[in-house]
Amino acid sequence: MHDKLSTSALAKSRNQEPKALFTLLKRAGYISWHESSWLLTDIGYRFGGDYVDSDKYGRFIVWPSNLVIDETLLSDATLTATQLGDHFSLPAKKINLLLSELGWIKRDENQWKATPIGLRAGARLRQDKQNNNQFVVWHPSVLRHARLKQSVIEFQGQDAEAHSTEKSFSSFRQKFAAKHRTLDGHYVQSKGELIIDNWLYMAGVVHAYQRQLPIEKDVVSDFYLPQGKVYLQYWGSDNGAADVKTIEHTRALYQEHDLSLIEVFPEDITQLDEVLPNKLKPFGIKAY
Repeated sequence: MHDKLSTSALAKSRNQEPKALFTLLKRAGYISWHESSWLLTDIGYRFGGDYVDSDKYGRFIVWPSNLVIDETLLSDATLTATQLGDHFSLPAKKINLLLSELGWIKRDENQWKATPIGLRAGARLRQDKQNNNQFVVWHPSVLRHARLKQSVIEFQGQDAEAHSTEKSFSSFRQKFAAKHRTLDGHYVQSKGELIIDNWLYMAGVVHAYQRQLPIEKDVVSDFYLPQGKVYLQYWGSDNGAADVKTIEHTRALYQEHDLSLIEVFPEDITQLDEVLPNKLKPFGIKAY
């Protein structure tokens, strides 16, 4: 039996009406109403929320019996891209581009739409009453999201001086054992990553190396391809192939956060011209 309580059971244990608790959790940004069901957010996960699948009731959210609701997060307001920009001293257009790079929103014709991982980060959909179009707003808790704050800092170059020192560069090299220099100037950890990076560069595919995943956990991916909002993981090193447990754990992490993943194995390295175009195509990435 699961040791956590459904929202209704938790409300009962607190002598509270279930509807009132659902409203409170929504105001705190722990849950969000989307497509006729409650969605657990990153903050909800952080405070112990989880999903349970039941044959009788389907999928529902459960909570620790001693759930703490952070009152500083309670808000009935939502923030537009313009208001986020005001907070970070950036134009709304730049904010949307950063949110898109994180994979939290995507362009659909002439409007932005929230992605599954964006909804978890605090995105909410609203309907424009005049033209009936949907638009994205954000729970104020997004202002605290570590990945958004990191992206803004990196974009504005606020920590450029700290990262430009020989000491910090040496620490980075030592931490990641990045000893192979690619054609586009990246320093990578293995010859396999070197070949992949060079292939992407020569094929005209924009990519980032050792990109932090847009989640609150500190996890990096080998490569990130912003055009397709997809991550690329190489399951190998100069010492051999990755172990099965590591592969399965990483796959589960990507699946849990609705992140797209391309996998490349050591045996693929000699045939990237055949392997990668087929893997990139479903994400709308054309390699020249």
